[in-house]
This record gives sequence, structure tokens and C-alpha cells, in this order.
Amino acid sequence: MLEVRGLTKRFGGLTAVDRASLDVAEGSIVGLIGPNGAGKTTLFATIAGFHRPDEGKVAFMGRDITGARPDRICERGMVRTFQITQPFAKLSVLENIMVGAWLRTADRGEAMTRATDVARRVGLVDRLDMPAGDLTVAGRKRLELARALATAPKLLLLDEVMAGLNPTEISEIVDIIRAIRADGVTILLIEHVMQAVMRLAEQVFVLNDGRMIAEGTPAAIAADPKVVEAYLGHGAAGRMLKDPPHA
Repeated sequence: MLEVRGLTKRFGGLTAVDRASLDVAEGSIVGLIGPNGAGKTTLFATIAGFHRPDEGKVAFMGRDITGARPDRICERGMVRTFQITQPFAKLSVLENIMVGAWLRTADRGEAMTRATDVARRVGLVDRLDMPAGDLTVAGRKRLELARALATAPKLLLLDEVMAGLNPTEISEIVDIIRAIRADGVTILLIEHVMQAVMRLAEQVFVLNDGRMIAEGTPAAIAADPKVVEAYLGHGAAGRMLKDPPHA
């Protein structure tokens, strides 16, 4: 469904993404992980059209979308969420979700119906009349997800939708993401909550210093020395083998 080949994004003398490639199969949940500053959000933004790549190619559903505008990419069925949630604070939760629904309909009643259905799917249906600015962190995360889901995407790019949540809230979001995939939406997610990545993703890509350093199943990635060193520092994998952590 999504093919990224040799994608590079530079900001002046800084290469934030360096010839990164990944694939997302239709119907799958794929994880993109890496330490802070690895370039994950920049890669997402470049895939989704918010940055124009300096090199490389992005294809979605068999069509080249390299450098296309974000709204055009969204119309084709790929939409992203943002790590820092910024709802329209003075609008209601329902009105915020309707912003996404307007992409597919010009009818207010239909947009309202679509938004209400999405709110039910993400657990916000009892807060539709609440000003979005009054939501908790967990509520804002759900609203960000709902607004993207209201565009009726084929592929959903989730940028740290679980950041700042407690274990119960994380478990609830994991269940919501699984239900979204069951409804036919393919998912590519950036996430630092490794337990959630292990529970959700069939395939994981690892980015470090802008470059893809590993890909594979969650179990294979967790055991990869290159990944261990990317997170814990040079020589960490060797030290762990000599002195493994106690159970």
C-alpha cells in the first residue's frame, strides 16, 4: 500500500532523514521506532506531504505522491496525526471531529453523523458537547485520532498517540487501534511505548540518526544488537550479553 524508497530530507546542513525506505502492506499495523531525535516525525511529515523531500520517492496505492500537497494526499486516503495535539479549543468535541468529516461531505447533517460515529469508536461520544480545550491529555489524544479517522482514511499515520498516557489509557488506545484496523484501515505508527508496539505491530522499522538500521518482527527487533545500541549507547549490546538483566 505504501512504498517509501530512499527518502532524504535536509534542513540546511542537517540531514534529518537519510535515504530511508520502508513498506506498509495493506491491512497491516507497522511500527516505526527509534531514539529521540532519530528523524521519525520528519519522515512522517515528508511522507504525508508536509515537507518536500530532497531525494527519494513515495508511492501510495500504486501512485507516485512524492512532494504532493498534504490535502491532496489526504483526499487519496492517507492522513497523519500530530505528536503535539492542537484542537480548536473553543469548538466542541463534535465540531472538531466534523472538521475531518468535511473532507468527504458538504452536508452538515452527514458530517455530524459521521463525526458522532467516529466519536463512538474512540470513546468520546459522551463528551461531544464539551469544549475541546477542556479535555484531558488522554481526551485530546483521542480527539486527534478521531479527527483523522473522520476523513475516512485507508492509511492512518499515528505519531505517538500514546505519549503521556497512563497504563490503563494506553491499553484502551491499543484496543481502539486494533478495532480501527479490523474496520479495514491500515496503520503506520511512531511510538515510544514499546509494550504497545510489541502488542500491535506485525512489522517494525527502526530509524536512528535519520537512517533505517533494522526491520523485522517485534521479537527480532528487540533482540537486534544494533537496536539495543541505538537506544542504550555504544557497547550496550555486548555488556548485556556478558551481564544479562535479572528476571
